[in-house]
Amino acid sequence: MSDRHDEEKGYQQYLQESVKEMNEFQPYTEEGQSEIVKLGKYTARRTNIMISLAILLLIVPVMTLASYMYYATGDRANQLIDVATKTIYVTEPNMSLEELRLEDEVGFFSMTINFDLFKRIGKEDFKVGNYDIDFLLDQPDFPKKNLFLERPLDEYPNKETEFMVHPDATLTFSSTTGWDMLKKLPDGTVSEVYVSLNQVMKPEELKESLPKNMELRWLAVDTGMDAAQVDQEGVPITPLGYPAQYDPTTWSPFKTDDNEKAFLEILLQLEKNESVATKVARAKSLSLGSRLAYIKKHGINVYGAVITGPTEELRKLQDMREIRAVKVGEVKLWNWE
Repeated sequence: MSDRHDEEKGYQQYLQESVKEMNEFQPYTEEGQSEIVKLGKYTARRTNIMISLAILLLIVPVMTLASYMYYATGDRANQLIDVATKTIYVTEPNMSLEELRLEDEVGFFSMTINFDLFKRIGKEDFKVGNYDIDFLLDQPDFPKKNLFLERPLDEYPNKETEFMVHPDATLTFSSTTGWDMLKKLPDGTVSEVYVSLNQVMKPEELKESLPKNMELRWLAVDTGMDAAQVDQEGVPITPLGYPAQYDPTTWSPFKTDDNEKAFLEILLQLEKNESVATKVARAKSLSLGSRLAYIKKHGINVYGAVITGPTEELRKLQDMREIRAVKVGEVKLWNWE
């Protein structure tokens, strides 16, 4: 019995010594151990974030380079800019822009262009607003327009609001309203008027019939759809036309002596890029294929025009039998020197 008692006593002593050694080996409290776990989680999270950032920092320059290469390939960026700006010249009466002021910015497979718009009123070009156009790859969104005009054209062309009406279409406004407004405007001002003709004419015939001391700025071309102002599916179309004057600025598509030829060349270019041109233009449809075929068959004839000059001189247009009606556009102080 004595031996067995000694064995149990020795075993108990061994257990106590083992527990004491474990306590000495584990110096951290439970709170300390919890802090160590938290620190480990934080370190792991920070490591994951740093790795993710490193990956992103590698992706960003690669994606940026790929975007620039996409728009540089085949001179794609300049082609898109060219289509957008030329659309303005042939769809917005008496509008122009300065490409030297055009800004573009390339993002991740996207591009934004911004440019100012100008109108000739009298003898001066006035800034009348700006466009922002966002491209995703080669497809544009609808332009963000900021225009400050007294009498802007309607955003979506329709029979009720258009400023130039085809001879075969019914006038949606009184034929005397524009003349009355011109009479009420003071002398010593310059004005812009939108003219609707009684019949389609050759551009040269219209130029020769106009009184002196005024300037023919833009010609609305008969395309076979302008009386209805919709395409074959009933979707509104916008007028097509071109500047009547030679434009000496180096960036203008009408810096040649043959504006009719330049106009046809632009229509051919826009037809190949019609989805882009349609988004930039005011109308939901341009129907360029059908309208271009009509022009090629019948030649260039005009049904309307934009004219500017001294207000007292523009009143003389009422004496012309060729003119059906006018609408007054913008009016400025005298600058006719």
